[in-house]
Amino acid sequence: MSIINDLKLRYKQGNIIEKIIYINIGVFILSLLLPVIFGLYKNNGDFVLKWFALEYDFSSLLSKPWSIITYGFLHADLLHILFNLIALYFIGNLFLEYFTQKQLLSFYLIGTFFGGILFILSHNYFPLFEGESSTLVGASAGISAIFTGIATYIPNYQLKIRFIGFVKLWHLVAIWIGLDIIALTGNNAGGHFAHLGGALFGFLYVNQASNKDIKLFDSLLSMFKKKEKPLRTAYKSPKKKTSSNTNTSLTQQQIDAILDKISKSGYDTLTKTEKEFLFKQGKK
Repeated sequence: MSIINDLKLRYKQGNIIEKIIYINIGVFILSLLLPVIFGLYKNNGDFVLKWFALEYDFSSLLSKPWSIITYGFLHADLLHILFNLIALYFIGNLFLEYFTQKQLLSFYLIGTFFGGILFILSHNYFPLFEGESSTLVGASAGISAIFTGIATYIPNYQLKIRFIGFVKLWHLVAIWIGLDIIALTGNNAGGHFAHLGGALFGFLYVNQASNKDIKLFDSLLSMFKKKEKPLRTAYKSPKKKTSSNTNTSLTQQQIDAILDKISKSGYDTLTKTEKEFLFKQGKK
């Protein structure tokens, strides 16, 4: 029980990246255990995939609408989940240096959604490749959205890679996307279309967003609206600033003149108006 309690505590105290990683690992373990527990080997142990993986046909999406998101928490094998979660950890932590945890979750979920849509479209409106999988699983579309989003926001940010040196972030994401484009000729074209769908969302949103307050559904709408200036940017009128500076300068001159008069003739020589002016300035 202490191990379970420790895992619960770590999950509760972890940031959004760690929570997504824990959820993915938990779902992966369940996908391995449930077929054993319920004796589903007669169905090739694909009970979880059958209900939560995304299938290419529209009728399946209508009967399992949740699969457009849940597929992003499923993985085919150990190497698949290992690579994705390592990428999510490093890319996600860089993302959190400039955005919030809520925004990262939005990118992950909406990127997964966009990837699923492009996967379905690719199967229904593009030529199918022989042996191509008809189901989609994996967090890659969500990760692509996060990676492309942060690279669009800080394209010239440099990472130091051993044996290579410093590489700009946009170079890395270009390679990431380029590999997916090349892989479209392979037997998992639909999966790579999904990656590109997530990347497309990441680019479009950051390129069009007017501020950092990313909301799950507002994000979809904002990409098709005209880009506006950030709401948090404030501009001051040059004329007001000049007027303020002028008034301050005149006030200081009056104070200096009065103090000079006091040093020469004494306080009693001041007029009533000068005394009142000096008193008001002293209270500020």
